[in-house]
Amino acid sequence: MYERGAELLRPPDSSGRATFLELFFDLVFVFALTRVSQRLIGSLPAAGWTLAAAVGRTVLLFLALWLIWTITVWVTSRYEPERTVIQAVVVGTMFASLVMGVALPRALEERALPFALAYVAVMLGRPLVVAAALHGHPRRLVPLRLAVWAAATAPLWLGGALGPDDLRLPLWALALAVDYGALFTGWPVPRVGSAPVLGWRIAGEHLAERYQQIFLIALGESILVIGVTYSGEEFSGEGAAAFVVAFVTTALLWRIYFHRAGHLLAEALRLARMPGRLGTSATVTHLVLVLGVLTAAVGYEVAIAEPFHRSEAALLLFVVGGPLLFLAGRARFEYEIFGRISVPRVLGAGVLVLLVPLLAHAPAVLALSLVAAVLAGVALADAMRSRGRPPEMSASPIGRRGPDSSGPEA
Repeated sequence: MYERGAELLRPPDSSGRATFLELFFDLVFVFALTRVSQRLIGSLPAAGWTLAAAVGRTVLLFLALWLIWTITVWVTSRYEPERTVIQAVVVGTMFASLVMGVALPRALEERALPFALAYVAVMLGRPLVVAAALHGHPRRLVPLRLAVWAAATAPLWLGGALGPDDLRLPLWALALAVDYGALFTGWPVPRVGSAPVLGWRIAGEHLAERYQQIFLIALGESILVIGVTYSGEEFSGEGAAAFVVAFVTTALLWRIYFHRAGHLLAEALRLARMPGRLGTSATVTHLVLVLGVLTAAVGYEVAIAEPFHRSEAALLLFVVGGPLLFLAGRARFEYEIFGRISVPRVLGAGVLVLLVPLLAHAPAVLALSLVAAVLAGVALADAMRSRGRPPEMSASPIGRRGPDSSGPEA
Protein backbone atom coordinates (compact mmCIF):
# COMPACT_ATOMS: atom_id res chain seq x y z
CA MET A 1 0.00 0.00 0.00
CA TYR A 2 2.82 2.33 0.88
CA GLU A 3 5.33 1.15 -1.73
CA ARG A 4 5.02 4.17 -4.04
CA GLY A 5 5.50 6.63 -1.18
CA ALA A 6 8.31 4.59 0.38
CA GLU A 7 10.36 4.95 -2.83
CA LEU A 8 10.72 8.64 -2.02
CA LEU A 9 12.53 7.99 1.27
CA ARG A 10 16.30 7.82 1.51
CA PRO A 11 17.42 4.18 1.64
CA PRO A 12 20.04 3.23 4.25
CA ASP A 13 22.69 2.73 1.55
CA SER A 14 22.07 6.12 -0.11
CA SER A 15 25.19 8.23 -0.64
CA GLY A 16 25.71 10.87 2.01
CA ARG A 17 27.39 13.23 -0.42
CA ALA A 18 25.56 16.28 -1.72
CA THR A 19 24.28 15.85 -5.27
CA PHE A 20 25.22 18.10 -8.17
CA LEU A 21 21.69 19.50 -8.09
CA GLU A 22 22.17 20.59 -4.47
CA LEU A 23 25.46 22.28 -5.36
CA PHE A 24 23.63 23.97 -8.24
CA PHE A 25 20.98 25.08 -5.77
CA ASP A 26 23.67 26.65 -3.58
CA LEU A 27 24.76 28.92 -6.43
CA VAL A 28 21.60 30.95 -5.88
CA PHE A 29 22.65 31.51 -2.29
CA VAL A 30 26.02 32.86 -3.39
CA PHE A 31 24.03 35.60 -5.09
CA ALA A 32 21.43 35.94 -2.32
CA LEU A 33 24.09 36.35 0.39
CA THR A 34 25.76 39.14 -1.61
CA ARG A 35 22.40 40.96 -1.54
CA VAL A 36 22.33 40.57 2.25
CA SER A 37 25.80 42.12 2.49
CA GLN A 38 24.87 44.96 0.17
CA ARG A 39 21.82 45.78 2.24
CA LEU A 40 23.98 45.75 5.38
CA ILE A 41 26.44 48.11 3.69
CA GLY A 42 23.53 50.41 2.90
CA SER A 43 22.87 50.70 6.64
CA LEU A 44 26.32 52.21 7.33
CA PRO A 45 25.30 55.88 6.96
CA ALA A 46 22.78 55.36 9.76
CA ALA A 47 23.65 55.92 13.41
CA GLY A 48 22.38 54.93 16.86
CA TRP A 49 18.96 53.31 16.95
CA THR A 50 18.59 53.98 13.25
CA LEU A 51 21.60 51.75 12.56
CA ALA A 52 20.25 49.03 14.85
CA ALA A 53 16.88 49.20 13.10
CA ALA A 54 18.49 49.03 9.64
CA VAL A 55 20.58 46.00 10.61
CA GLY A 56 17.59 44.34 12.25
CA ARG A 57 15.51 44.72 9.09
CA THR A 58 18.25 43.08 7.04
CA VAL A 59 18.64 40.24 9.55
CA LEU A 60 14.90 39.57 9.29
CA LEU A 61 15.21 39.11 5.52
CA PHE A 62 18.28 36.92 5.98
CA LEU A 63 16.37 34.72 8.45
CA ALA A 64 13.67 34.16 5.83
CA LEU A 65 16.32 33.01 3.35
CA TRP A 66 17.98 30.85 5.99
CA LEU A 67 14.71 29.08 6.77
CA ILE A 68 14.21 28.29 3.08
CA TRP A 69 17.75 26.86 2.83
CA THR A 70 17.49 24.93 6.10
CA ILE A 71 14.24 23.15 5.30
CA THR A 72 15.54 22.30 1.82
CA VAL A 73 18.59 20.67 3.40
CA TRP A 74 16.44 18.66 5.78
CA VAL A 75 14.20 17.58 2.89
CA THR A 76 17.16 16.27 0.88
CA SER A 77 18.57 14.57 4.00
CA ARG A 78 15.24 12.85 4.62
CA TYR A 79 14.17 12.02 1.06
CA GLU A 80 16.10 10.62 -1.87
CA PRO A 81 17.44 13.64 -3.83
CA GLU A 82 17.78 11.59 -7.02
CA ARG A 83 14.00 11.18 -7.28
CA THR A 84 12.36 13.37 -9.91
CA VAL A 85 9.83 14.83 -7.47
CA ILE A 86 12.52 15.91 -5.01
CA GLN A 87 14.59 17.35 -7.86
CA ALA A 88 11.56 19.35 -9.00
CA VAL A 89 11.08 20.61 -5.44
CA VAL A 90 14.73 21.70 -5.24
CA VAL A 91 14.66 23.46 -8.63
CA GLY A 92 11.41 25.23 -7.74
CA THR A 93 12.88 26.32 -4.41
CA MET A 94 15.96 27.50 -6.25
CA PHE A 95 13.95 29.78 -8.51
CA ALA A 96 11.93 31.19 -5.62
CA SER A 97 15.16 31.84 -3.70
CA LEU A 98 16.54 33.67 -6.72
CA VAL A 99 13.44 35.87 -6.78
CA MET A 100 13.88 36.57 -3.07
CA GLY A 101 17.53 37.46 -3.65
CA VAL A 102 16.64 39.85 -6.46
CA ALA A 103 13.97 41.52 -4.33
CA LEU A 104 15.98 41.55 -1.10
CA PRO A 105 17.73 44.96 -1.40
CA ARG A 106 14.28 46.63 -1.51
CA ALA A 107 12.19 43.82 -0.03
CA LEU A 108 10.85 46.02 2.76
CA GLU A 109 10.08 48.76 0.28
CA GLU A 110 8.68 48.55 -3.26
CA ARG A 111 9.74 44.90 -3.89
CA ALA A 112 7.87 43.47 -0.93
CA LEU A 113 5.27 41.57 -2.96
CA PRO A 114 7.65 39.42 -5.07
CA PHE A 115 9.69 38.62 -1.95
CA ALA A 116 6.60 37.55 0.00
CA LEU A 117 5.05 35.63 -2.91
CA ALA A 118 8.27 33.66 -3.49
CA TYR A 119 8.59 32.84 0.21
CA VAL A 120 4.97 31.72 0.58
CA ALA A 121 5.14 29.70 -2.65
CA VAL A 122 8.05 27.67 -1.27
CA MET A 123 6.80 27.28 2.29
CA LEU A 124 3.32 26.22 1.19
CA GLY A 125 3.93 24.59 -2.20
CA ARG A 126 6.92 22.43 -1.27
CA PRO A 127 5.26 20.40 1.51
CA LEU A 128 2.10 19.93 -0.55
CA VAL A 129 4.12 18.48 -3.45
CA VAL A 130 6.06 16.15 -1.13
CA ALA A 131 2.86 15.04 0.64
CA ALA A 132 1.21 14.25 -2.69
CA ALA A 133 4.26 12.26 -3.81
CA LEU A 134 4.18 10.20 -0.59
CA HIS A 135 0.65 9.02 -1.48
CA GLY A 136 -0.76 7.06 1.46
CA HIS A 137 2.52 6.69 3.34
CA PRO A 138 2.18 7.60 7.06
CA ARG A 139 5.04 10.06 6.76
CA ARG A 140 2.93 12.29 4.54
CA LEU A 141 1.53 13.79 7.76
CA VAL A 142 4.87 15.56 8.32
CA PRO A 143 4.77 17.75 5.18
CA LEU A 144 1.02 18.26 5.67
CA ARG A 145 1.77 19.76 9.09
CA LEU A 146 4.26 22.13 7.43
CA ALA A 147 1.62 23.12 4.88
CA VAL A 148 -0.94 23.88 7.59
CA TRP A 149 1.45 26.24 9.38
CA ALA A 150 2.57 27.85 6.13
CA ALA A 151 -1.06 28.49 5.23
CA ALA A 152 -1.57 30.07 8.66
CA THR A 153 1.29 32.56 8.24
CA ALA A 154 0.74 33.26 4.53
CA PRO A 155 -1.84 36.03 5.25
CA LEU A 156 0.73 37.78 7.44
CA TRP A 157 3.35 37.71 4.68
CA LEU A 158 0.95 38.80 1.95
CA GLY A 159 -0.84 41.30 4.17
CA GLY A 160 2.50 42.86 5.04
CA ALA A 161 3.43 43.11 1.35
CA LEU A 162 0.08 44.56 0.22
CA GLY A 163 -0.84 46.60 3.28
CA PRO A 164 0.46 49.89 4.67
CA ASP A 165 4.24 50.25 4.74
CA ASP A 166 4.36 50.87 8.48
CA LEU A 167 2.70 47.49 9.15
CA ARG A 168 5.04 45.46 6.92
CA LEU A 169 7.89 45.02 9.37
CA PRO A 170 5.77 43.99 12.40
CA LEU A 171 3.63 41.62 10.32
CA TRP A 172 6.66 39.95 8.75
CA ALA A 173 8.48 39.75 12.06
CA LEU A 174 5.45 38.03 13.59
CA ALA A 175 5.13 35.65 10.63
CA LEU A 176 8.81 34.73 10.79
CA ALA A 177 8.63 34.18 14.56
CA VAL A 178 5.70 31.82 14.03
CA ASP A 179 7.50 29.98 11.21
CA TYR A 180 10.61 29.43 13.34
CA GLY A 181 8.51 28.53 16.36
CA ALA A 182 6.70 25.92 14.28
CA LEU A 183 10.05 24.52 13.11
CA PHE A 184 11.37 24.03 16.63
CA THR A 185 8.11 22.65 18.03
CA GLY A 186 7.44 20.21 15.19
CA TRP A 187 4.52 22.02 13.51
CA PRO A 188 1.87 20.80 15.99
CA VAL A 189 -1.64 20.38 14.60
CA PRO A 190 -4.74 19.53 16.69
CA ARG A 191 -5.64 15.81 16.63
CA VAL A 192 -2.57 15.08 14.51
CA GLY A 193 0.17 16.01 16.94
CA SER A 194 3.64 17.26 16.12
CA ALA A 195 6.70 15.94 14.29
CA PRO A 196 9.68 17.55 16.07
CA VAL A 197 12.88 17.41 14.06
CA LEU A 198 14.66 16.41 17.28
CA GLY A 199 13.49 12.84 16.71
CA TRP A 200 13.96 12.59 12.95
CA ARG A 201 16.26 9.99 11.48
CA ILE A 202 18.47 11.82 9.00
CA ALA A 203 21.48 11.22 6.76
CA GLY A 204 24.10 12.63 9.13
CA GLU A 205 26.95 12.72 6.63
CA HIS A 206 24.78 14.57 4.15
CA LEU A 207 23.54 17.10 6.70
CA ALA A 208 27.07 17.79 7.97
CA GLU A 209 28.38 18.30 4.45
CA ARG A 210 25.58 20.74 3.64
CA TYR A 211 26.37 22.87 6.71
CA GLN A 212 30.03 22.90 5.75
CA GLN A 213 29.08 23.97 2.24
CA ILE A 214 26.87 26.87 3.33
CA PHE A 215 29.72 28.11 5.52
CA LEU A 216 32.06 27.92 2.51
CA ILE A 217 29.47 29.78 0.44
CA ALA A 218 29.51 32.58 3.02
CA LEU A 219 33.31 32.68 2.79
CA GLY A 220 32.99 32.73 -1.00
CA GLU A 221 30.68 35.72 -0.72
CA SER A 222 33.39 37.46 1.33
CA ILE A 223 35.99 36.71 -1.33
CA LEU A 224 33.61 38.11 -3.94
CA VAL A 225 33.19 41.31 -1.91
CA ILE A 226 36.96 41.65 -1.47
CA GLY A 227 37.70 41.12 -5.15
CA VAL A 228 34.91 43.28 -6.55
CA THR A 229 35.64 46.15 -4.16
CA TYR A 230 39.37 46.23 -4.85
CA SER A 231 38.96 45.81 -8.60
CA GLY A 232 36.77 48.92 -8.59
CA GLU A 233 39.30 51.07 -6.75
CA GLU A 234 42.59 52.60 -7.80
CA PHE A 235 45.51 50.36 -6.95
CA SER A 236 46.82 52.43 -4.03
CA GLY A 237 49.15 51.11 -1.37
CA GLU A 238 46.58 51.75 1.34
CA GLY A 239 43.88 49.89 -0.52
CA ALA A 240 46.27 47.00 -1.22
CA ALA A 241 47.06 46.66 2.48
CA ALA A 242 43.34 46.44 3.35
CA PHE A 243 42.84 44.00 0.45
CA VAL A 244 45.53 41.67 1.83
CA VAL A 245 44.32 41.90 5.43
CA ALA A 246 40.73 41.20 4.38
CA PHE A 247 41.83 38.07 2.52
CA VAL A 248 43.97 36.91 5.46
CA THR A 249 41.02 37.44 7.81
CA THR A 250 38.78 35.31 5.58
CA ALA A 251 41.41 32.57 5.47
CA LEU A 252 41.65 32.66 9.27
CA LEU A 253 37.88 32.25 9.57
CA TRP A 254 38.16 29.17 7.36
CA ARG A 255 41.04 27.79 9.43
CA ILE A 256 39.34 28.35 12.79
CA TYR A 257 36.07 26.80 11.62
CA PHE A 258 37.55 23.62 10.17
CA HIS A 259 40.19 22.99 12.83
CA ARG A 260 39.21 19.58 14.19
CA ALA A 261 35.57 20.26 15.16
CA GLY A 262 34.70 21.37 11.62
CA HIS A 263 35.62 17.93 10.31
CA LEU A 264 33.75 15.91 12.94
CA LEU A 265 30.12 16.98 12.61
CA ALA A 266 29.29 13.97 10.43
CA GLU A 267 30.82 11.62 13.00
CA ALA A 268 28.95 13.34 15.83
CA LEU A 269 25.66 12.96 13.97
CA ARG A 270 26.41 9.30 13.26
CA LEU A 271 27.09 8.55 16.92
CA ALA A 272 24.11 10.48 18.30
CA ARG A 273 21.12 8.45 19.46
CA MET A 274 18.94 11.40 18.42
CA PRO A 275 20.77 12.96 15.45
CA GLY A 276 17.88 15.31 14.83
CA ARG A 277 18.60 17.02 18.16
CA LEU A 278 22.24 17.66 17.23
CA GLY A 279 21.23 18.63 13.69
CA THR A 280 18.79 21.22 15.05
CA SER A 281 21.47 22.65 17.32
CA ALA A 282 23.92 22.79 14.41
CA THR A 283 21.33 24.72 12.40
CA VAL A 284 21.35 27.52 14.98
CA THR A 285 25.14 27.43 15.27
CA HIS A 286 25.70 27.75 11.54
CA LEU A 287 23.15 30.53 11.35
CA VAL A 288 25.34 32.50 13.78
CA LEU A 289 28.56 31.54 11.97
CA VAL A 290 27.27 32.54 8.53
CA LEU A 291 25.82 35.79 9.82
CA GLY A 292 29.19 36.57 11.41
CA VAL A 293 31.01 36.03 8.12
CA LEU A 294 28.51 38.19 6.18
CA THR A 295 28.79 40.96 8.76
CA ALA A 296 32.58 40.90 8.60
CA ALA A 297 32.43 41.25 4.80
CA VAL A 298 30.81 44.67 5.20
CA GLY A 299 33.88 45.82 7.11
CA TYR A 300 36.13 44.50 4.35
CA GLU A 301 34.38 46.58 1.73
CA VAL A 302 34.67 49.83 3.68
CA ALA A 303 38.29 49.21 4.68
CA ILE A 304 39.34 48.50 1.08
CA ALA A 305 37.38 51.39 -0.42
CA GLU A 306 38.33 53.89 2.30
CA PRO A 307 41.33 52.58 4.29
CA PHE A 308 41.54 55.71 6.44
CA HIS A 309 37.82 55.99 7.06
CA ARG A 310 37.27 56.64 10.77
CA SER A 311 36.17 53.54 12.67
CA GLU A 312 33.06 55.01 14.20
CA ALA A 313 30.37 52.91 15.86
CA ALA A 314 28.67 51.96 12.61
CA LEU A 315 31.86 50.59 11.07
CA LEU A 316 33.08 48.85 14.24
CA LEU A 317 29.75 47.03 14.41
CA PHE A 318 30.85 45.19 11.27
CA VAL A 319 34.67 45.11 11.52
CA VAL A 320 34.62 43.83 15.12
CA GLY A 321 31.04 42.57 15.43
CA GLY A 322 31.30 40.10 12.56
CA PRO A 323 34.35 38.21 13.89
CA LEU A 324 32.91 38.44 17.42
CA LEU A 325 29.72 36.77 16.25
CA PHE A 326 31.77 34.15 14.41
CA LEU A 327 33.84 33.31 17.51
CA ALA A 328 30.67 32.99 19.60
CA GLY A 329 29.22 30.55 17.06
CA ARG A 330 32.48 28.62 16.84
CA ALA A 331 32.67 28.28 20.64
CA ARG A 332 29.15 26.82 20.57
CA PHE A 333 30.21 24.49 17.74
CA GLU A 334 33.13 23.26 19.89
CA TYR A 335 30.67 22.35 22.63
CA GLU A 336 28.40 20.54 20.17
CA ILE A 337 31.26 18.34 18.96
CA PHE A 338 33.46 17.88 22.06
CA GLY A 339 31.25 18.91 24.98
CA ARG A 340 33.62 21.65 26.13
CA ILE A 341 33.87 25.41 25.99
CA SER A 342 36.63 26.65 23.70
CA VAL A 343 38.95 28.83 25.81
CA PRO A 344 40.91 30.40 22.89
CA ARG A 345 37.67 31.54 21.25
CA VAL A 346 36.30 32.97 24.48
CA LEU A 347 39.56 34.82 25.11
CA GLY A 348 39.63 36.04 21.51
CA ALA A 349 36.08 37.35 21.83
CA GLY A 350 37.02 39.12 25.05
CA VAL A 351 40.01 40.80 23.41
CA LEU A 352 37.82 42.00 20.55
CA VAL A 353 35.41 43.59 23.01
CA LEU A 354 38.30 45.31 24.81
CA LEU A 355 39.61 46.64 21.50
CA VAL A 356 36.41 48.54 20.68
CA PRO A 357 37.20 51.68 22.77
CA LEU A 358 40.78 51.70 21.48
CA LEU A 359 39.67 51.49 17.85
CA ALA A 360 37.10 54.26 18.08
CA HIS A 361 38.03 56.83 15.43
CA ALA A 362 41.09 54.79 14.31
CA PRO A 363 41.60 54.18 10.57
CA ALA A 364 39.52 51.33 9.20
CA VAL A 365 42.58 49.49 7.90
CA LEU A 366 44.12 49.54 11.40
CA ALA A 367 40.94 48.21 12.99
CA LEU A 368 40.76 45.42 10.42
CA SER A 369 44.44 44.57 10.99
CA LEU A 370 44.06 44.29 14.75
CA VAL A 371 41.01 42.07 14.36
CA ALA A 372 43.02 39.84 12.01
CA ALA A 373 45.80 39.69 14.62
CA VAL A 374 43.32 38.48 17.26
CA LEU A 375 41.99 35.79 14.92
CA ALA A 376 45.56 34.75 14.12
CA GLY A 377 46.15 34.37 17.87
CA VAL A 378 43.12 32.08 18.15
CA ALA A 379 44.33 29.98 15.20
CA LEU A 380 47.83 29.76 16.69
CA ALA A 381 46.43 28.66 20.06
CA ASP A 382 44.48 25.93 18.25
CA ALA A 383 47.63 24.74 16.48
CA MET A 384 49.69 24.70 19.67
CA ARG A 385 47.01 22.82 21.58
CA SER A 386 46.74 20.06 19.00
CA ARG A 387 50.44 19.82 18.12
CA GLY A 388 51.73 16.30 18.65
CA ARG A 389 48.36 15.02 19.81
CA PRO A 390 46.33 12.35 18.01
CA PRO A 391 43.08 13.45 16.34
CA GLU A 392 40.21 13.73 18.79
CA MET A 393 37.01 11.77 18.54
CA SER A 394 33.58 13.34 18.81
CA ALA A 395 32.20 13.45 22.35
CA SER A 396 29.05 15.45 21.72
CA PRO A 397 26.69 15.69 24.71
CA ILE A 398 23.82 16.68 22.39
CA GLY A 399 21.55 13.94 21.10
CA ARG A 400 23.07 11.23 23.31
CA ARG A 401 20.33 11.42 25.92
CA GLY A 402 16.64 10.77 25.52
CA PRO A 403 14.63 7.90 24.10
CA ASP A 404 16.13 5.63 21.52
CA SER A 405 15.43 7.00 18.06
CA SER A 406 15.21 3.56 16.52
CA GLY A 407 11.47 3.38 17.15
CA PRO A 408 8.68 4.67 14.91
CA GLU A 409 9.46 7.99 13.35
CA ALA A 410 7.04 10.88 13.08
